[in-house]
Amino acid sequence: MLLRRAEYETMVRDFRWTVPSRFNIGVAVTDVWAARDPQRPAILTARPDGALAPTSFGALAEGSNRFANVLRAAGVARGDRVAILLPQSPEVVIAHAAVYKLGAVALPLAALFGVEALDYRLKDAGVRALVTDAAGLAKTATLRAGLPGIDVVVSVDGPDGAALGFREALERASPDFTAVDTSADDPAMMIYTSGTTGPPKGALHAHRVLPGHLPGVQFAHEFTPAQGDLFWTPADWAWAGGLLNALLPSLYFGVPVVAKASVRFDPEEAFALMARAKVRNAFVPPTALRLLRAVDNPRGRFDLDLRTVASAGETLGAETFAWAREALGLTVNEIYGQTECNLVLGSCAAIGVSKAGAIGRPVPGHDAAVIRADGSRAAPGEIGQIAIRRPNPVMFLGYWSQPEATEKKYLGDWLITGDQGIFDDDGYVRFLGRDDDVITSSGYRIGPGEIEDCLLKHPAVALAAAVGKPDALRTEIVKAFIVLKPGVAQGEALADELRRHVRTRLAAHEYPREIEFVSSLPMTTTGKIIRRELRDRG
Repeated sequence: MLLRRAEYETMVRDFRWTVPSRFNIGVAVTDVWAARDPQRPAILTARPDGALAPTSFGALAEGSNRFANVLRAAGVARGDRVAILLPQSPEVVIAHAAVYKLGAVALPLAALFGVEALDYRLKDAGVRALVTDAAGLAKTATLRAGLPGIDVVVSVDGPDGAALGFREALERASPDFTAVDTSADDPAMMIYTSGTTGPPKGALHAHRVLPGHLPGVQFAHEFTPAQGDLFWTPADWAWAGGLLNALLPSLYFGVPVVAKASVRFDPEEAFALMARAKVRNAFVPPTALRLLRAVDNPRGRFDLDLRTVASAGETLGAETFAWAREALGLTVNEIYGQTECNLVLGSCAAIGVSKAGAIGRPVPGHDAAVIRADGSRAAPGEIGQIAIRRPNPVMFLGYWSQPEATEKKYLGDWLITGDQGIFDDDGYVRFLGRDDDVITSSGYRIGPGEIEDCLLKHPAVALAAAVGKPDALRTEIVKAFIVLKPGVAQGEALADELRRHVRTRLAAHEYPREIEFVSSLPMTTTGKIIRRELRDRG
């Protein structure tokens, strides 16, 4: 837990990790609050009619006990992988908690994954059980013949062929289950990387990953839990951001979470939901925040009650930072991490730790730095790689079945992120981009985020991505892919205007010499731009 202090330096000095040696995520997020107040609301499910259906901590605790018995009866044992392919819903929490209580390993999968993405992950992880819905059954129908290791499939939409009905199975199971006595270092979940730079890898995490996230969540949400706090995120709970930056920490603190199953992000619906549910705390990825900018006068049109907004996944940028202050009346607390070691840098405007264009400062308890190729700390203003020193409770146990890749992730005691950054004189980190995303042009090293942020300031631009294109003279030139706002006509005159817009605001070497107008940008399910695909287009 993070002790509130008036100054950041004092908070860092006074912080001490107190991760218990025996810890189980399933018990922590359901049973603890169920024992105190079984009727306490845990999940508020947004229904199509606009109502919010509550699910209590008592219901989550009993449901996860019953489901743990279902899985055990099907032969799922300690260490086995259980895939959870579901949109936001109480069943997601029940399934996760059951897997943790059983001592098995939860494998969250995004509902938006296609057949090939699912096939790769299910095979690579050696999954023993699958929890899904009718849509997931349809996607995986052609795959299951090639996955003989899956002993049981359960559907929340009822029995379907060989698939058990989730509710029916729970009704037949005992509500009594004694959770496996797990160490904080025992495997608990496996989350696949986004695949922005290559094939996704399964990052295996221990039960300690949840207590490891608590200081960062409290930092970014200005000392949650506070009276009336209520969380929501549009991020899929299968992503480390949705699961570990919002869902599980909120339940640990006894704070209710709004659940809404969505196929696509709709800015108007997002504001309406936050107003209707009286959301106080939101975790919103930068891409979603940029889409929210399209809604005029949100505070005037919607009865918002937001206290904190945190954002991570891509660099937020000064333009979106400034928009949020004006349109939402609050400062977005930008945070940083990656699947292997999440939420290690952050912002907390409540104590003055906030800076436009920066991804924050080291969260208390985390030794994060920008380092050189030899592992030494870079000087302020010097470009290097963002790294986190081990041991660290949020740090992964390793990549599933890839010991060599795990070894390459470290340089001595530093976990190297593959992200380029700069520590400034005030102790903030500025994110430049992935190693492969940093553009080298005429001897300059250029981060795509700054160019993209500048382009977003132009009234015609909805989304932008900048990449390096090989060039015989300059090594690379900057090429920008632009998604225009509705009703804006593309053309060479607008392209020239955008070039001048960047050149006059940044520098002559940073403006995009080539501009391509596109209808959409390739993105991961977590909202990160896949710049590798854009570079391949040439």
